Amino acid sequence: MKDYGTILVIDDNEAILTALKYCLSGTFGKVMTLTSPDTVISLLNQEEVNIILLDMNFTLGVNSGQDGLVWLQAIRKHHPEIPVVLITAYADVQLAVRGLKRGAADFITKPWDNDDLVRKLKDVLDTADEVATLDEIEADHIRRAIDRCHGNLSKAADVLGITRQTLYNKMKKLQ
Repeated sequence: MKDYGTILVIDDNEAILTALKYCLSGTFGKVMTLTSPDTVISLLNQEEVNIILLDMNFTLGVNSGQDGLVWLQAIRKHHPEIPVVLITAYADVQLAVRGLKRGAADFITKPWDNDDLVRKLKDVLDTADEVATLDEIEADHIRRAIDRCHGNLSKAADVLGITRQTLYNKMKKLQ
């Protein structure tokens, strides 16, 4: 069976960390846990981590998922090569979409199915090993620039450092 390396699980609930450690130990060579994301960046600077499973709520009484989105962005800023899978008990479609748009590799709801969780984590890592073509990378970059500029193509062209006409030509190739 393939060893999927090291996973870092960040959740403020000790019981969940224990359950996930038990569930994931057969798939991952090393399962690391944190009860708070406060030290995650320094830990990632010291340890080689292949994937992160990040809870979305850390503030007592707040279930908006905003904590997880903030930490997702911090992790992506400092370690964009490490895929982050979000997990929460307070899931809705809008929260999942916001997480995916901000760079999450996948989204899992609590309670989880062990087999489904392991399959999703393996899929994320297997997909991360694939190399995208330059055309795919360029197309993704163009789409993100246009999204960030809320569809304003002139502004998107400026952000990309190309002319509006060049952007139009590239968009035609995408269709």
